[in-house]
Amino acid sequence: MRYLDPKNDLIFKKIFGQHPHLLKSFLNGVLPFESEDEEIDTLEYLTSEQVPQIPLFKHTIVDVKCMDKKGRQFIVEMQMLWTDNFKDRVVFNASKDVQQLERGKKYDVLQPVYALRNRN
Repeated sequence: MRYLDPKNDLIFKKIFGQHPHLLKSFLNGVLPFESEDEEIDTLEYLTSEQVPQIPLFKHTIVDVKCMDKKGRQFIVEMQMLWTDNFKDRVVFNASKDVQQLERGKKYDVLQPVYALRNRN
């Protein structure tokens, strides 16, 4: 019997982008949560397109983007071929999610944004 490789970009997006229970289990397994209270209970998929507020800025698309009921956001990227700029791209994509504040709001309402990358 042959299996599909979940490291393949298309397969990865099918598995984790359409099955929230698998993504929840995966994230709870790899993130360094210190207690069960921190673990993800439910997930809501967000659009994977990250359109900038200023049209001249860079438009990006991530593999999977979601948010849990606590408001924490998760960006999950699969990259098989390591490139020098991959880490920078992950940080850049995660930084776009700090646009959680409206004018006049305090910084203490910001929720964490988690960006996952594989380590070689």
